Parts: sequence; C-alpha cells; structure tokens
Amino acid sequence: MDLQLIGKRAIVTGGSRGIGLAVAEALAAEGADIALVARNPESLDAAARQVAAHGTRVIGVAADTTNDEEVRAAVATVVERLGGVDVLVNAAARPASAAPQSPASATADDTVRVELETKLLGYLRFARAVAPHMVEQGWGRIINISGLNARMSTSLVGSVRNVAVAAMTSALADELGPKGVTVTVVHPGVTVTERTPQIIADIAAARGLSHEAAEEALVAGNATGRLITAAEVADVVTFLASPRSVAINGDAVAVGGGARGATHY
Repeated sequence: MDLQLIGKRAIVTGGSRGIGLAVAEALAAEGADIALVARNPESLDAAARQVAAHGTRVIGVAADTTNDEEVRAAVATVVERLGGVDVLVNAAARPASAAPQSPASATADDTVRVELETKLLGYLRFARAVAPHMVEQGWGRIINISGLNARMSTSLVGSVRNVAVAAMTSALADELGPKGVTVTVVHPGVTVTERTPQIIADIAAARGLSHEAAEEALVAGNATGRLITAAEVADVVTFLASPRSVAINGDAVAVGGGARGATHY
C-alpha cells in the first residue's frame, strides 16, 4: 500500500530518542521530510544524522515544549526551512516510571502539575501552533502519543495525564476535522526502547526479582506474549499520519499488544 507520504513535511517532538525517533525514521522511510524537535542540541544532531540516512530532508530544532514562545518559534523555523507542515507527531513527554506509585493521599500538587505542563499543555502548544498552517492548506494530521495508563488506575499521575491527552485529542478533532485536519491519540503500553534495560533493572530491584522474572512481569499482561517495539508503534503512527487514515479521527488507538482479560468498545 502506498501511504502517499512522499514529500509530506512532518514535525516529530521528542524526536531524538525512543518512540519519537522510531516514528521519525518510519516517516522518513516513507518519503516524508522530517523536523525533529527536542531540548538537547547534541542529541538532536545525532538523531538527525540517523534519520537522514533514509534520504529525505531532515532538520533538528531545539525547543522546550513547556515554553510557548519556543514552540511557536520552532514551528516558524520548520515552515521557513521545509516550506510548511503537514504532519505533527507529539511525543515529547516525561517517560512513565516503573517505580512503585505513590498513593493519591501522598501525591503532591506539583507532581501532577509538571506532568500536565509537559505532556498535555506541551502537546496543545504544538497543535495550536501548527493548526493554522494545516487549516490554510486544507489538510493535516496530528497524532498525540499518550499511553495505556489512560485505561488503568495503577498510576494516578499516568492515568490523569493520558486521559487528559485523549480528551484534548477529541476536542481538537471536532474542531479541525471539518477543515481537513484529523487528530488521533495513540496509546503505547510498555515499549522496547533504549530505556527498557533500565526499566527491567528498576523493577527487579524494587520487587526483589531476577532480571528474567522482572522481564516476565512486564510481559504478563500482554495478550501478544511479548513487548511491542518502538518500531512497531511507529508503523501504526505512520499509517495515521498518512492520507489513508482519513476514516480515523478523534479516536484512541491502542498499540500495546493487547491487554489480557479486558474488552474495550
């Protein structure tokens, strides 16, 4: 299937590592030009060289998603250097923690506030900045990377921030869909990235388990029987970024390999 992404111009926030980097590579492999956004210029340079191996235009733009002025300046730079923006993938967020979660009674205001500032408002800032460009051209795709904590109560902070991203996605889809811009949210579960060995080590230490037992604990709730990789998440995101995905708008797409014993409808 031709995903019709050749020549499309995509911004990927959090694009210097993990799922964001995997998404950037997948989009570039389909022929899209890529603007990677992250805070660290050195990491951006390394990621840009890696993505550029696919043969499309790749630029790195340093910006902090918690700063609206930096976000708007980053989008302006992308529009100037790439000629516009067709796709936004929001993936710049603090990674979920594998450590035991604090009870609600011990969760400080600032613990929640920083998550909403970084993930929910960071995503909104970029969506707000790119939307006028997409609306003007009558086409665009916005994909928000959230997480399956939205469907679980095991992490108060993780659940709140991810549910909030899903709600924002739906509201943006209602507003922008009639103007040719679809907005979707993708919920990864535990995903294999460069952080996975440390996550397994943290679980092993916290629970007094061996490395093998900690890895089995991560996989236990997965109906696929193994962890999903960042590249496999990126495959789904790449489809959602394409013109082929027009029938999906405002909805959540789970990409965690399936949850055992759960029915979502």
